[in-house]
Amino acid sequence: MYPGNGNSNQKHGSLKVGSGSERSCCCHFHSRPSDTMGKKSRVKTQKSGSGANTVVSPKEMMNLISELLQKCSSAAPSAGKEWEEYIQIRSLVERIRKKQKGLSTVFEGNREDYFPDLMSWAQENGASCNGFTVANFGTEGYGLRATRDIKAEELFLWIPRKMLMTVESAQNSLLGPLYGQDRIMQAMGNVTLALHLLCERASPSSFWLPYIRSLPQGYDTPLYYQQDDVQLLLGTQAVQDVLSQYKNSARQYAYFYKLVQTHPAASKLPLKDSFTFDDYRWAVSSVMTRQNQIPTEDGSRVTLALIPLWDMCNHTNGLITTGYNLEDDRCECVALQDYKENEQIYIFYGTRSNAEFVIHNGFFFQDNAHDRVKIKLGISKSERLYAMKAEVLARAGIPASCVFALHCNEPPISAQLLAFLRVFCMTEEELKDYLLGDGAINKIFTLGNSEFPVSWENEIKLWTFLENRAALLLKTYKTTSEDDRSFLEKPDLSLHSGLAIQLRLAEKQILEKVSASGRDKRLHFQKKLEEGAPLPHFEESDIALLENSDSDAKLPIILRKLEEGEEGAGLQVGEALLNGEKVGFGTEESQEVSRDVASDRTSPMEASELGAIRTEDIPKENSE
Repeated sequence: MYPGNGNSNQKHGSLKVGSGSERSCCCHFHSRPSDTMGKKSRVKTQKSGSGANTVVSPKEMMNLISELLQKCSSAAPSAGKEWEEYIQIRSLVERIRKKQKGLSTVFEGNREDYFPDLMSWAQENGASCNGFTVANFGTEGYGLRATRDIKAEELFLWIPRKMLMTVESAQNSLLGPLYGQDRIMQAMGNVTLALHLLCERASPSSFWLPYIRSLPQGYDTPLYYQQDDVQLLLGTQAVQDVLSQYKNSARQYAYFYKLVQTHPAASKLPLKDSFTFDDYRWAVSSVMTRQNQIPTEDGSRVTLALIPLWDMCNHTNGLITTGYNLEDDRCECVALQDYKENEQIYIFYGTRSNAEFVIHNGFFFQDNAHDRVKIKLGISKSERLYAMKAEVLARAGIPASCVFALHCNEPPISAQLLAFLRVFCMTEEELKDYLLGDGAINKIFTLGNSEFPVSWENEIKLWTFLENRAALLLKTYKTTSEDDRSFLEKPDLSLHSGLAIQLRLAEKQILEKVSASGRDKRLHFQKKLEEGAPLPHFEESDIALLENSDSDAKLPIILRKLEEGEEGAGLQVGEALLNGEKVGFGTEESQEVSRDVASDRTSPMEASELGAIRTEDIPKENSE
């Protein structure tokens, strides 16, 4: 069943897919990169500065690649040295790109020239093509335009499995032998899809060529940013993910370049003669902005897929309206709302923050009701009351150290964060009451409920803490919100600089709201204390109210999954599984996670949880 749309067609599997990403940006200064594709070229020589042909020897290139792989596989830099490392990696990549100039595979003509072929190919292979067409929507880029009136919840688009590019189709392609012998590909479906895409792009007889030709030539993900654009993100929460994304992509490229050149199972791959960094960056971005989870053919687990035509849809607020029909073996999408003829058809990509949209999709969504920033909090192990606080938190299902989210709307904190802060600010007597007092077990249920404070003093403490913490975080930025608004008004601002500044400003605006909300709450509870207002008491009979309420703040904390976990735990894992949240190419994980991913995992939930976390690192060259 599609969530929230009332469609009760039981043929549909419960697994949902959630996002394509055709749009690059929705901001007022948007200007999309050119979709013009130059003439297909496989030359092995390039023009030097003097105009003479310069041959790049395989040995010279391999030395550079080895240097890049070593640099990207070295130990993580010490705090504050990440930017320096990024500069060094980027310098190496630019040297490689310069020597590879002119070697990438591209197509003749404009991207839009291939849209008719895409529609014809889709129709020939059983996709729905009536009711919409591909159109240019200016600042939002290409998308789907209704050619007739479409009703909300109407099934208007379906794509059969044979049209999808999946990890399974990669295994059955020329890439199969290499996939069977390389544990990195086996562990990282996103990388497999990227290489699959490149191999098919290089094959003139590929079944997917009409789709591949319709893809953008370039993207607006940070992998395409100039160094100055990335520098605008220094000091933001997003910058670490951006730097990691670049480092990981460079490491993956170097690793697979060597593999393609040296592994016997890669000898027949069309990438052997030409596999440039720009090729891999394009493939990574194509997959990163478009991939989704679907069931495997036998329905036993999930796999990653690229979904032609459907991935042209741009994002707006709403609900997930795409599902997988297991009986008919096809991806299906119902209309999010009523669409009149000539209106753009949107889908909802999921509850992603703007950092996720910018880093993994290449656009900033102005009206993002799900925007949030991270805040890491923990009980100090040296604190005298650590054991008691950790025990209360454990009973509520919350770690003693955790990364939470501060939200852009009210309330700015989740029930989980409210519970954590209440315990964080408890006195010894309050802790004893929640551990040993009358009804201690039931009191745990109230920790995340805004209607049942621990004490007025506790509420004052926690909101004061939040107010001050947000204010302190704001002071770490090198520019103010006013500065950023002024920058955004500059007429010569580049698209990527604009995206970086918008993201930087959005972080500050959330922190400003949180600090203001903390102040308002603090004053409210100070007034309660001064008035001697009676403290609401939780009765056992109130538990029905807690369980049946729709409000996040009223749900019993231990009956809910922790929404915001450690950096390695991902955000809303269950939702990521159902809604097809991205599997990013960007964030570094610990070696423990990498080893776990590389092992033989059979649980679909476990595998999808790891997929929802973010990318797993390419291990060091000398790792097992």
